[in-house]
Amino acid sequence: MHQLTSTEKKAATSLALVFSSRMLGLFMLLPVFAIYGADLVGFSPLWIGLAIGAYGFTQALLQIPMGWLSDKIGRHKVMLLGLALFAVGSVVAALADSVYMVTIGRVLQGAGAIAGAVLALAADLTREEQRPKVMAIIGMSIGLSFAAAMVLGPMIAARYGLSGVFWFTAGLALLAMLAVQLTPKAISKAPQRETLAVPALLATLVRSPQLSRLNLGILLLHFMLTALFIALPQQLVQLDFGSESHWRLYVPVLLLSFVLMVPMIIISVRKRKEVGFFRTALVLLLLAALLFWLAPLNLPGISLALLLFFTGFNYLEASLPALLSRLAPAGQKGTAMGLYSSAQFFGAFLGGLTGGLVASWFGLQAVFVLSALATLGWLLLTLGMQLPGKSERLSIDLTEKTEEESQTLLEHIAQLPGVLEATLVLTERRCYLKVEAGLFDYQQLKALS
Repeated sequence: MHQLTSTEKKAATSLALVFSSRMLGLFMLLPVFAIYGADLVGFSPLWIGLAIGAYGFTQALLQIPMGWLSDKIGRHKVMLLGLALFAVGSVVAALADSVYMVTIGRVLQGAGAIAGAVLALAADLTREEQRPKVMAIIGMSIGLSFAAAMVLGPMIAARYGLSGVFWFTAGLALLAMLAVQLTPKAISKAPQRETLAVPALLATLVRSPQLSRLNLGILLLHFMLTALFIALPQQLVQLDFGSESHWRLYVPVLLLSFVLMVPMIIISVRKRKEVGFFRTALVLLLLAALLFWLAPLNLPGISLALLLFFTGFNYLEASLPALLSRLAPAGQKGTAMGLYSSAQFFGAFLGGLTGGLVASWFGLQAVFVLSALATLGWLLLTLGMQLPGKSERLSIDLTEKTEEESQTLLEHIAQLPGVLEATLVLTERRCYLKVEAGLFDYQQLKALS
């Protein structure tokens, strides 16, 4: 059974559409707001940052609670609620004549924090051995939505203005709601601890040094992304590079960055040089920030800096979730991913707020100095970075066994070659395993259980 079933394919397609359409709507503001928002009442560098990053604040705040709510009232209901909030926020922003109302609209957009519910439903609808494929499809759709946003944002804004971008995102939300209705209903729930955050585990994982490095890393990555688009669009306008043509720069740069990033990922995995390539990607981000700051203001210099930035950004964006999955303890992946997602969105908010303040006080160039300092800090954090061997996750249903039988089974399983961690959760009647890829014998587990 190495192929996706028709239900799994349908789930992967519809949920990728839901996830990507929503992220597309959020990303589209990045390349256009600093230019097309200039006519709004109250427009300033600070409010550019607040409006761009505001969605991150409510996303970070509500990401984990909305996932818990989906466990109580159902995944579909939470997804429809979140998309409705996103649509309302889009309409509020589309009708706004001040930067303050746009920011309120962005707060409402972010309140539709459905990432946890989407990923949990994807897990509910897929078999354990096929789950990584479906999650990868959804993950790839996010990268594609970012690339599409860099093209569609400037094109729509050039023709219909900033309000046109928000009306388009409202339409995307309605399209995503239709996709939710077409998504199969889950008959059974996947193991909760591998899909959603568990409140009792949050404090433990926050204190984990290795996981904290990754959470702070994704926070800084999205901090830099949001801050970049406070300054970059205005620099391009200063070069008399028309705002309607910005997509002509973003498209080739993004495509080339993907071409450069893929070999980095392949080589890092094959040669087991993940930490080295991780630091290389950070050096690319640092070089990009220094180029933006120190190089003469011209299109070739900006293009090179942007290429370096997105090559490093795309590598880290793709690598961090995989590293997190390897580091998260058995039975705690859902909690680890919940914290990670919250840190990611909070980074977008902080990047907008801090970048806007720095641009207001010290000018646009100071935003790039801020990014360079953030990257240097991140590089220092990697000095104590340690990665375990490649691992896989399993869960075993123990509903037919007594507590004593479950305890005995756990002791035997923990002794099997290749078992890194084994956790028994009696309240769920389930055993969670983290095993070393290539060393673990699945037949032995089958014979035991």
